Amino acid sequence: MSLEWTDEGLFARLVWSSPNYDYMIVDGVKYLPVNETGNSEFFIPVPEQPETLEVIADTVAMSTPHEVEYTITFLK
Repeated sequence: MSLEWTDEGLFARLVWSSPNYDYMIVDGVKYLPVNETGNSEFFIPVPEQPETLEVIADTVAMSTPHEVEYTITFLK
């Protein structure tokens, strides 16, 4: 994961170790991957000075799609 500042604020670029994630949900907003090949990659907003960020990622690696809850922890 890397953090990037844009005109719209702070964003995290997350690259999963699998190509099977088809969307993420952050604060009720659905985000689609920013790439079409390779491991799933997302560009999601991050609150300023976060300690943790709760996200949901949907994976299609199992027999049916599953939403999995994750907590991303930011270390200073």
